[in-house]
Amino acid sequence: MAGKILIVDDEPHMRQVLVSNLKHQGHEVIEAAGVNDARRALAENRFEAVVTDQKMGDGEGLDVLAFAHETDATLSVVFLTAFATIELAVESMRRGSFDFITKPFVPEVLLASASRAIEHTLLLRENSRLRDTVSRLEGSSEISGRSDRIRELREKIARVAQTNVTVLITGETGTGKELVARAVHHSGGRAAKPLVAMNCAAFTESLLESELFGHERGAFTGADRPREGLFEAAHEGTLFLDEAGELSMPAQAKLLRVLVDGLVTRVGSTKPRRVDVRLIVATHRDLKQRVQDGLFRHDLYYRLAVVPLEVPPLRERREDIPALCDFFLMQIARELKMPRRSISADAMQVLLRYDFPGNIRELRNLVERACILSTADEITSEHFPVARESGFARLARERPITPNEIADMLPETLDMREFLAAVEKALIQRALSATNGAQAEAARKLGLTRSDVYYKLGKHNIERS
Repeated sequence: MAGKILIVDDEPHMRQVLVSNLKHQGHEVIEAAGVNDARRALAENRFEAVVTDQKMGDGEGLDVLAFAHETDATLSVVFLTAFATIELAVESMRRGSFDFITKPFVPEVLLASASRAIEHTLLLRENSRLRDTVSRLEGSSEISGRSDRIRELREKIARVAQTNVTVLITGETGTGKELVARAVHHSGGRAAKPLVAMNCAAFTESLLESELFGHERGAFTGADRPREGLFEAAHEGTLFLDEAGELSMPAQAKLLRVLVDGLVTRVGSTKPRRVDVRLIVATHRDLKQRVQDGLFRHDLYYRLAVVPLEVPPLRERREDIPALCDFFLMQIARELKMPRRSISADAMQVLLRYDFPGNIRELRNLVERACILSTADEITSEHFPVARESGFARLARERPITPNEIADMLPETLDMREFLAAVEKALIQRALSATNGAQAEAARKLGLTRSDVYYKLGKHNIERS
């Protein structure tokens, strides 16, 4: 592996031998005649390795090692000295040198050591870059959490952000797919360039083509001036296409051409324009299934799914709910200029049991509504009525439940008499509790007569008072 190497030695002949050998292997080499020259070179350049002598007229190799690590902690330093002692070898290794070679040396040994030093430096820098990216993502509320699924997602984002490959983000509505796309862009090498986002489901087929690829004047009614498309607007940056599963087949064909040859042609033009765009797409659809159904091109799917990122639903990462709530409480207090609320323990338990069909977006809305409606500093479970309901109760409130749906929720094997008796008893007790023991009112709620309720109280040994 080739790299940029600094040679530090006060003997011109030795520097010449080292430079000749290293350049022959394809390395870029800069010479320093001593410690002071090395300091200047290290301050002005970014090296992947340093090869230094120990005894020099204006100092020692240990001084070069110290300054190299002050400048760049990832820089690998190889000692090459005729004054080899056990003490020097131990001391250099203790201070963080990469290797220790004695003069006279075998050229192959030096070349191998220099290559390993470069690889070590690049590996340390890559790890440092990934740690920084993950650290930034840890501080991002949208992708925060301690669950294994979220940790894995953050690590994948950190790795894919350093490349330019196309990314496919999948997940349910409200999980934060656009936030993941933004994290990929802002953590990568195109962060200083534009991030252009578009929801494919918001445009008709004809408008979608114009939006993506642009149009020339007179291309269609109302096109009174030329206009660049989103691909051109995102040149050297990132284009994020949300709900890409809604693209029509003609639009898919044109998108595939851009991915294959990097060319876009405006509507009404025959002149293709070259663009350099990183593409990130997201969808809540199962694209593999849509390919099987003939609704999505298989060649486009494989072009898009170079690196798939799946955003887990909130119900599969419940341990992240408290941290998300803390962030939303702080954010809402700042946005609405109101005192920061807290969530009681019982209210948090209600949220932890809730399935959140709307995912993080729904959680944020529930917390914001509770903050607005609460008159106290602490939000209680009463402020989350939707979350307090069971999934069955929510469904029953939205529409009538069919007998078949109820049967499908039950195990195939059960004692039917015992089950029906238990359900009947529970319904009567709930109705009496809701009416404070008023049997006539409870009977009306259950569609029974008062004598029916009286009979069933005795049948199930329910207290009549």
